[in-house]
Amino acid sequence: MMTYQAPYKDMQLLVAQAYQQQGLDALESLDGFDPELANAVMEEASKFATGVLAPLNAVGDVQGCRFQDGKVITPDGWQDAYQQFAESGWIGLALPEKFGGQGLPKYIAQPVNEMWLSANLAFVMFQALAQGGSEILLNFASESIQQRYLPKIVSGEWTVAMALTEPNAGSDLGALNTKAIPQQDGTYKIKGQKIYITYGDHDLTGNIAHLVLARTPGAPAGSRGISLFIVPKYRVSIDGELGEFNDVHCTGIEHKMGLHGSPTCSISYGDQDDCVGELVGERNQGLMAMFVLMNEARLSCGLQGVALGELGYQRALEYAQERTQGTNSQGGKVAIVEHADVKRMLLDMRSETFALRALGYQIAAQIDATEAADDSSKNNQSKKDRVALLTPIFKAFATERANVMAGQVIQVFGGMGFVEETGVAQIMRDARITTIYEGTTGIQARDLLLRKVRGDQGKALTELLAEITQLVRPFESDEAFKAAAKETIKTVDTVTSLLTTHLLKLDANSVSLHGVSVPFLEAMGILCCTWQLFNVLAYQRTQACTDESYWQNLTAMTKFYAAYRLPSAIAALKVVENAGQGLSEYEC
Repeated sequence: MMTYQAPYKDMQLLVAQAYQQQGLDALESLDGFDPELANAVMEEASKFATGVLAPLNAVGDVQGCRFQDGKVITPDGWQDAYQQFAESGWIGLALPEKFGGQGLPKYIAQPVNEMWLSANLAFVMFQALAQGGSEILLNFASESIQQRYLPKIVSGEWTVAMALTEPNAGSDLGALNTKAIPQQDGTYKIKGQKIYITYGDHDLTGNIAHLVLARTPGAPAGSRGISLFIVPKYRVSIDGELGEFNDVHCTGIEHKMGLHGSPTCSISYGDQDDCVGELVGERNQGLMAMFVLMNEARLSCGLQGVALGELGYQRALEYAQERTQGTNSQGGKVAIVEHADVKRMLLDMRSETFALRALGYQIAAQIDATEAADDSSKNNQSKKDRVALLTPIFKAFATERANVMAGQVIQVFGGMGFVEETGVAQIMRDARITTIYEGTTGIQARDLLLRKVRGDQGKALTELLAEITQLVRPFESDEAFKAAAKETIKTVDTVTSLLTTHLLKLDANSVSLHGVSVPFLEAMGILCCTWQLFNVLAYQRTQACTDESYWQNLTAMTKFYAAYRLPSAIAALKVVENAGQGLSEYEC
């Protein structure tokens, strides 16, 4: 069976496009971080992804993690791969040089992270935790905590675990009960249980820094009373040296549907009343700090959807090219790739993965642009609002479609896809959690419609729709793209109309709006993918074309996607127009 190969040509194109379109070449702080550097980094990352990580993907799935004598044991090859990963500097790719990182912008880190996620998603779950956890410490932790923890995290000597969920507190973090009791020396004694903690315990490093949400005595009820603490598995002295065990116990690991190589732990803090943590940020401001991680994590989850879609497409394409079934008009045997329905599924996967990748790269470049620009400028705020609008769409739609694409991969394989020996069932099992991670699709959709769209009275969305219209309108006069352009404009006009008639009405029923928020997000996901395909076409027309077949395929992808997927967006918007009829009458 084939191993993963990074889609290098696609990545090069989309990185260069995002760099130019988001104006990164004009930012002094990003001088030197150009597409030429990005290409060099991607080339090295591709070698590591294909040569080291991809071969371990099936190993992790088959062996899984083991919990023996209170310890978590990772699959064969995990420890050696982790050491290579850390020593190569990949963990600190987009983290500050001040703490040992490479300080690369997100637009370069994005394709690299995609490679890791395609090659071995279960293995690299720790990397997103290191990135997000480090950003929390950079924004909220004291200088003492930063100096003691960040160099170790960035180098990979220690890992990060995020301890949020409790048995009685899932998405509703306001219900958590873990306690943080202040001590005379300024530290806190931590006591409580957390579940579903990714890489909460393992055998890869000498220490694990847990970022734990907990309540101090007398804290306000609900989410307003949550504080954030850093709680190491082994205590860290004032000079950064490891000390004694910190009463942090793994009580077991989950036996999961997928991601078998990634340990998902239940953690008990303070069984012996001897678990010490330090406050990160201010008391009762834990959720504010966590939002830094959540935004990073949502973008990472969306990229997981892209990565699994790419992996599945590569597997399905290879099988379809090799598997012979049926005959042509001359009576000769043909590969199933010649069958129209198989070609439809392959083109669906190819076009959607490409479009979602383009969207994710643009978001990453926009974040770079906002972080490097004058924070007070009106234009910069508009870019931040655009990122905020697109983030829930990217996270939810990319992961939902990854699950659909995983099913399409199995469909291409036929009966062979249903048996474990071919390995494609792993893609479906691994993908299933991605729509739940970091807020379910329903939570993302509610955030999109009730907070992002209604929150600014549709301003950011209206600006996006106007930009799509301006981009696509010229294609209406191009005979090759006339139909696709008209269908796109029709979808934009439908969304625009619904803003006035339904979505922004002051007296709109919040339950009904919530009930149609997922169809609305689906429609926006399809529209954004179409936008990105047209965007690449427009960009291509400004470049010297050296590969006619490549651009011919891009043309086919755009026309196909508009013809096959935009009608689904219109149908989803019809559901929105019906405003959740039947929801209030239905009694469960």
